[in-house]
Amino acid sequence: MILYPAIDLRGGRCVRLVEGDFDRETLFDADPADAARRWAEGGAEWLHMVDLDGAVAGAPVNEAAIARIRDAVTLPIQLGGGLRSIEQLERAFAAGIDRAILGTSALRDPELIASAVHRWGGAIAVALDARDSLLATDGWLGQSDMLAGDVAQQLAKVGVQHFILTDIRRDGTLTGPNLESLRELIALVDANVIASGGIASLEDIHATAAVGARGVIVGRALYDGRITIGDALVAAQSMEAAR
Repeated sequence: MILYPAIDLRGGRCVRLVEGDFDRETLFDADPADAARRWAEGGAEWLHMVDLDGAVAGAPVNEAAIARIRDAVTLPIQLGGGLRSIEQLERAFAAGIDRAILGTSALRDPELIASAVHRWGGAIAVALDARDSLLATDGWLGQSDMLAGDVAQQLAKVGVQHFILTDIRRDGTLTGPNLESLRELIALVDANVIASGGIASLEDIHATAAVGARGVIVGRALYDGRITIGDALVAAQSMEAAR
């Protein structure tokens, strides 16, 4: 199982939100490249980045910060937030991003997902950001009436290999992952499912792996020092070895 330290970008800075609420923001690094270097030096295998401003605007906003991060580290990066066209995806990959995450477009433009997967294969992931099992849009400010599992099943048919399931109610709250929703999604799709939201302890990392997650995104717990990057990596790798 892969551990993904999270870097959320707003106004060019590294921040963490609670339940996606922009009014409940905590600043952790004025220069997000500092966070990237810290996680890389700690042994991280991947970085998970979200352009929060881009998610709301519908187009990438923090490209300068993303470029600084890309220059600062060599490890692979997955990026989401505002990627809603082939042209935007081309720019992201040209900037050195290794995996692009599509979210709102999964609901509004499933043909884009199919085209992107046809062109880039496993370098495309889909974010399933759920509030009470229903998918949110536009940086979590909008709400759909579509179930995460239903959307995932349709997109798996066009070849999506990676899904990121986030329980918005738990994101940034350190209250533990939604294992029931995670387990249900894993049973529905033949794809890699990455868990996100609520991770607060090494036990949470073990629990997500135990239900079959192939990756786990950790944010606030790392920034707060509740768990160290080294211990989190050991937990993830030990569960992978036990599979």
